[in-house]
Amino acid sequence: WLAALQARGITDLDKVHVEPWLAGINPPHMPTGRVIRAIAFLHEHPDDNYYARPIEGLTAYMDADSGEIIVEDHGIVPTPTEAADYAAQFQNEFRDDIKPLDIAQPEGPSFEIDGNLIRWQKWSMRVSLNAVEGLVIHDVRYQDGDRNRKVFHRMALSDMVVPYGDASPLHFWKHAFDAGETSLGHQANSLALGCDCLGEIVYLDAVMLQNNGEPRIIENAICTHEEDFGILWKHTNVFQPELPPEVRRSRRFVVSCVHTVGNYEYGFFWYFYQDGTIQLEVKLTGIIGASALHSGTDFETSPQVGPNVTSPIHQHLFCVRLDPALDGGTNSVIETNVEVDSEGAHPYGAGFRAVATPLTTEQQARRVIDPATSRTWKIINPNSHNAMGNPVGYKLVPPSTPTLLPPDESPAGRRGGFARHNLWVTHYDENEHYAGAGPFTNLHPGNRVGLPSYAAADRSVDDTDIVVWHTFGVTHVPRPEDWPVMPVEYVGFTMMPTGFFDQNPALDVPPSGHCSS
Repeated sequence: WLAALQARGITDLDKVHVEPWLAGINPPHMPTGRVIRAIAFLHEHPDDNYYARPIEGLTAYMDADSGEIIVEDHGIVPTPTEAADYAAQFQNEFRDDIKPLDIAQPEGPSFEIDGNLIRWQKWSMRVSLNAVEGLVIHDVRYQDGDRNRKVFHRMALSDMVVPYGDASPLHFWKHAFDAGETSLGHQANSLALGCDCLGEIVYLDAVMLQNNGEPRIIENAICTHEEDFGILWKHTNVFQPELPPEVRRSRRFVVSCVHTVGNYEYGFFWYFYQDGTIQLEVKLTGIIGASALHSGTDFETSPQVGPNVTSPIHQHLFCVRLDPALDGGTNSVIETNVEVDSEGAHPYGAGFRAVATPLTTEQQARRVIDPATSRTWKIINPNSHNAMGNPVGYKLVPPSTPTLLPPDESPAGRRGGFARHNLWVTHYDENEHYAGAGPFTNLHPGNRVGLPSYAAADRSVDDTDIVVWHTFGVTHVPRPEDWPVMPVEYVGFTMMPTGFFDQNPALDVPPSGHCSS
């Protein structure tokens, strides 16, 4: 290791930042033991962005059990020399045309918290921070008139996989499970007022159990607040201009948590709306993985983002585990596709219809998105009906999202099979929580584990206790604008009440004091 650094002209070891990475699987030359990979960067001074200076071609393996170290040197590549510092202290000037934007609630927020129980308008829920899954939302209910209706028993990230598509020695092996391998909850930030959250904020601390059995308190780990979200509903009666427009402002309740995993930040934001909609938004930011530009660089797999710096194409695929309990009973899932009306009933031949297909077994319920047919999946309670006599339901509206790109027999393919499909439905089993390589992800070789193994039993998921798994995410093709620090990229999904209520449940939202006739 020292000789390889010296061959690259690096003699001051205080300037070498060594970063541990989970190995994914045991490499051939270390078939056993708890193996950690290590990559290195040049740290010119204590405050700089060392990710801008990757020490290319040099990796190491360490067996944490035996202490054995194996060094791989794939050849010398000049280390980039140009700084890529993003901290405020390195900026020569700032914009001077930004006026203050203050959010004030003189009477305080509209929610109340008792322990981990939160009540906001007609919603109630409990929140916690899980060591692996991160932010967990429990016992979600909506007060509908005199009925306190249960919607979800539990909602949380199950796991995620981040495969890299570049063949270079620094990246080809990367397929991080940033929940199952790194214990996402332990990486939660202590959030700061005015930085991570804005407005009338109430923070919740979290307690994590450390390796030595001692507790560690993460202060301000969970942020709760409410925020304006534009128009909730509006109508102007153009045929009776003497009537004022009817418009209501939308307000949403936010529960959020931000995690730093190495070079990346993940923010998880659960939104609850006045009309019964639930949404999860994941905000991705931080610093993209970097490589030093050299003569063999493949720009199709690792686009150039800065002077002598490239960044590999990779994916972030999140799998959320949703435990529905609509009106507290058993549930089913129906897939809906909007298709051209082939029966010719439309006078102009321009008809289309929503075709519903029940998903009754675990194998049948492995589905992918189809934006061309506006495909959605509706969770229903067959035994609870609305005023029209139809089963109550919540519709999962997926984003335009990729599935896993690495082939089945690759390490990422064997361990991340959950990302082959955007929807899975399984029969409830308390022991089936982790979509990836099961409860012990680190160094697990994959196959016959995790979500694909749960669904292999092909159990019935019709009118029973079910779990709905949704995989979504992004294939990130890096761009210069992502360097040296990445602006937030947003991914997520929405769950809309569909027949759960008898009419718009937000009719009783009062007009805003800012809006008068």
